Amino acid sequence: MLFPPNLDDMIPSTHPVRIVDRVLDKVDISSILATYSRLGCSSYHPRILLKTLIYAYLKNIYSSRQIEDALKENIHFMWISGMSKPDHNTINRFRGQRLDGNLKEIFASVVEILAREGYLSIKEVYIDGTKVEANANRYSFVWGKAIATQKKKIKQQLEQIWAHVQTVYKEEKDLAPTPDFEEISSAKVEEAINQINRALKSKEIDKEVKKN
Repeated sequence: MLFPPNLDDMIPSTHPVRIVDRVLDKVDISSILATYSRLGCSSYHPRILLKTLIYAYLKNIYSSRQIEDALKENIHFMWISGMSKPDHNTINRFRGQRLDGNLKEIFASVVEILAREGYLSIKEVYIDGTKVEANANRYSFVWGKAIATQKKKIKQQLEQIWAHVQTVYKEEKDLAPTPDFEEISSAKVEEAINQINRALKSKEIDKEVKKN
């Protein structure tokens, strides 16, 4: 490839991430902007951070550390964030300081809008035939017009999901900052390759395998 791919070309026009992006582009965030000082500017625009958080929650990702990873590894998160890469501390500060009292209402409103339009529902998740209890992950947002949803059921499940979100936030807020990974030297990479090659050579190949 002579040029890097355009993320916009890799995401279908009907993908849910575009719907979330379109909805949140029209949301009035003046109350959030008012929490910022006029003397300085944030490294990341609050609307970008808001879109990232809401989309993460819709994908059942509530941990700021997992959101940080998704922003580096998932093309849908890269697209909706405009290739921004805030770390987990930035994400936690934003939802704890800037969105205090607002995030729950915004998230619930987005979910209700999308459900009303037939884009998503919430269904119970089963793992190995066993219903997962006492955990927000028992609910999974499901995209698709074929699923009908009751507004009352959504509100009840959103309350349980929100309780889980708050628990995750409090736990992460108390964690000590984690250092970034250091770049591994080429010498260490070469050493690991040699070690793997030696291990492979020392394995005796079964005679039956050789015949094949």
